[in-house]
Amino acid sequence: MTVEPLLGDSQAKLRASLELVFASAATYTPFSPSHIYSPQEREPYDALSDRFLRAFESSLKFFRTWERVREANVSDTFRDLLLRMEKVGLISSLTMWISLRDLRNRVVHDYLPDELAALYAAIIGEAVPEFHRLEAAVAERLR
Repeated sequence: MTVEPLLGDSQAKLRASLELVFASAATYTPFSPSHIYSPQEREPYDALSDRFLRAFESSLKFFRTWERVREANVSDTFRDLLLRMEKVGLISSLTMWISLRDLRNRVVHDYLPDELAALYAAIIGEAVPEFHRLEAAVAERLR
């Protein structure tokens, strides 16, 4: 077995997680901190958060697989990994992905409604466009 199938499998997992976050983004309605949401009304926001987390983690797993398969190397730090992905053109910038990691860390904690509105808006306004860019870059490089 060659190592390239590992990259293809990792790409398929990444694509599946990105499709879910894109589906949530397509039906997103801005969160209103003043509205008291029922559990059913919270479902789309919970799904968006969970899907963002999975897409972010799938992206990192893909980056690590890319690094091993295509670069024959393993970065010592998260920053080094992102710098390598920026260099090969898979991500827009180190700064963006550091910001997405911060967003990921904030999403995993409970916040007040005003903070939730900002988190959801950041997922839609920052993460989703970057995930679209990532999907296109990966598809281009693995043609």
